[in-house]
Amino acid sequence: MNCRVQFYSEGISFQLKEKPKIRKWLKGVILNEERKLGAISFIFCGDDFLLNLNKTYLKHQTYTDIITFPYVEQPKTVSGDIFISIKRVTENAIKFDQSFEQELSRVMVHGVLHLVGYNDKTKTEKLEMVAKEDHYLSVI
Repeated sequence: MNCRVQFYSEGISFQLKEKPKIRKWLKGVILNEERKLGAISFIFCGDDFLLNLNKTYLKHQTYTDIITFPYVEQPKTVSGDIFISIKRVTENAIKFDQSFEQELSRVMVHGVLHLVGYNDKTKTEKLEMVAKEDHYLSVI
C-alpha cells in the first residue's frame, strides 16, 4: 500500500501552497489519532462538481464544502478521497472571518477526522469534531 497524501484539482485551476508542510501536518494528525497513513487524495473542485457528487452518492440536494469517501482497506489505516469545493471554502472564510488558508486547513483536517472515524451527525459529535479541529489547527 502506498502511504501518501496527494493533491489534485478537478475542473478548476487551484494549486495548494506549502504541500510538504500540509502533508507532514496531516500525517501527524493521523499518527496522533493512533492510526497509520494509507493513501489520501484531496481533490479540489468547484461547487457544481461537488453538488453532483452530493446528489449522486449521498442523495443530498445542497451545496457543501466537503465530501469524504473512506476506503477501509486495513484496520487502523486511514485512506480515502476528500473532495473540497474551493468556492465554498472561500465563501465560508468570509462568513466566519477567517483567512482562506485557515478555513481550507479546517476543512482538510475535518475530512481527515472523518476518515479516522469521527462523525458530526449529532450535536455532541459536532462539538467533539470542532474541538479536534481546533486542537489540530493550533499545531499546524
